[in-house]
Amino acid sequence: MAKVVMGVLDVNLPQKTGKVREVFDLGDGYLVVVTTDRISAYDVVMQNGIPNKGQVLNLLSDFWFNQLGAVVQNHMISTARRDMPPEFHGEEFHGRTMLCCKATEVIPVECVVRGYITGSGWKSYTEDRTVCGIGLPAGLRECEQLPVPIFTPTTKAESGHDEAMDFAGVVDLIGPGHAGMLRDISIQLYQEAADYALERGIIIADTKFEFGFDASGELMLIDEVLTPDSSRFWPADVYKPGLVQPSFDKQPLRDWLQARCDDGEWDKTPPGPELPDDVVGQTRARYADAYEKLTGQKFPFA
Repeated sequence: MAKVVMGVLDVNLPQKTGKVREVFDLGDGYLVVVTTDRISAYDVVMQNGIPNKGQVLNLLSDFWFNQLGAVVQNHMISTARRDMPPEFHGEEFHGRTMLCCKATEVIPVECVVRGYITGSGWKSYTEDRTVCGIGLPAGLRECEQLPVPIFTPTTKAESGHDEAMDFAGVVDLIGPGHAGMLRDISIQLYQEAADYALERGIIIADTKFEFGFDASGELMLIDEVLTPDSSRFWPADVYKPGLVQPSFDKQPLRDWLQARCDDGEWDKTPPGPELPDDVVGQTRARYADAYEKLTGQKFPFA
């Protein structure tokens, strides 16, 4: 399992390694995406992973792709082991693999949608009352719900940090027709997911989507979708604007790392530190809890 958690997988196929995922090109327009247990923060991968995190991300994406399939097509074909090539039938791949259509062109924009003002959006708002060029009402409190969800895209960097951009920047990059389509579909996906999640006790404060075009030129939702890695999930029962919210994500990791930074033990550059057992355990529990609340199913890898 250690190879799946941290290392490059020993599969004789063209492979692309990301911070969390290994992507294998099967040819003929198909991919197998393997989601590992690696975890990153501040764009740095930590030395040890979070057990079963990969399965949470993979199976939660599977759930949302099915849930939102009527809004826009997506790249998922199957997460069932029986549908995978033989190279991915080993136990170390169980629950981590997704057979996908390969986008002929990936759109180089991270489609971020915010329903609440927090994180970098809050920082921008406190400076000039705008986020990505969108003017917002005066007097908003940190983590307060916005009047309507807003589209706040970023660049999609191959390395380093993504950079915020305004809608005009997206238009310049991909044209007004595609830019408007990305904005409208992203907001629709967010709103449908946020309404669903709120009924199950989770606020989706913000999230990001990625898109590409299929072989016929149609828009296609790709990558992961509405996971604790790509979204801020807050428990609705204790939500209170004006405060930093508890979350179903890697907040225990961020808090621990920030303390290391404050003490001068780490400067947010590679290599990441090794995580202690309590941080690993707390983070794992939050990911599994998010899965169970959103899907209504027991996490099968507990």
